[in-house]
Amino acid sequence: MTAQLAPEAPGAASLVQPVAATGWRLAVRRFRHNTLAVIGLVVIAVIVLFCFVGPFLYPTDQTHTQLSQANLAPGAAHLLGTDAVGHDVLGRLMFGGKVSLMVGIAAGVLATVVGTLWGSIAGYVGGWVDAVMMRVVDAGIAIPALFILLVISAITTPGVWGLIVILGFVSWLVPSRLIRAETLTLKNRDYVLTLRAIGGSHARAIGRHLLPNSVSTIVVAATFQVADAILLVAYVSYLGLGVQAPATDWGGMLSAGLTAAYSGRWWLIVPPGLAVILVVCAFNAVGDGLRDAFDVRGR
Repeated sequence: MTAQLAPEAPGAASLVQPVAATGWRLAVRRFRHNTLAVIGLVVIAVIVLFCFVGPFLYPTDQTHTQLSQANLAPGAAHLLGTDAVGHDVLGRLMFGGKVSLMVGIAAGVLATVVGTLWGSIAGYVGGWVDAVMMRVVDAGIAIPALFILLVISAITTPGVWGLIVILGFVSWLVPSRLIRAETLTLKNRDYVLTLRAIGGSHARAIGRHLLPNSVSTIVVAATFQVADAILLVAYVSYLGLGVQAPATDWGGMLSAGLTAAYSGRWWLIVPPGLAVILVVCAFNAVGDGLRDAFDVRGR
């Protein structure tokens, strides 16, 4: 007699799905269901297009002064009016937004990378290494970041890249504490202890297990760092210590338009102020959404 194979259960093959692909699909689905996070992502996309594509669609001269066109109210020729030296405010908003976004995103990513490496090494190694590394962090946090930034800006005149390095230097401390706390929790999990028992390297433990399982904390820290960096740039520029003319950012626009606000020229204050508020709130909303989407322990 010929042996007959039992028929395969219907739908069994469909149950075999790539775990990684399923995880990413689930994360995307969870993010899409977070209305506030989706709105924040749309706002960021619109602002990025406005700042980087807008100048090609609405070209203006942001280098030369035109005193004959100074302090014009919004109209057909200048949709948001002009400032005290004749610059078109709408074009200036795009020009300054490009600087604010570049500095904020680059400084936030730099601070997160440095803080993640510092905190993961301190938490994983432990002992006196952890004690020394975290005392450095505590000493840095004790000094307000804005004070350090003002002192450095007063000593030197930073450009765009200088602001990125300075902001990254003063902003990595908080992410390092967050990642260190996460590492202290994860390094005693069974999969990490097993890897160490079979002779796995420390770099593999950090790179393959600790950092991937800390992704939600890292992502949230990065988005908050970007938002904080944009605010810090606005603070320093508002005090006249940011990028120098003819370059500007939203904080510099607020500083330049402060005295004009008393004369009723609202278009010099409201647009950059709203831009800062919108982009900071948007990054915070996206960070919350990504945290919920990639939080494996919450699934």
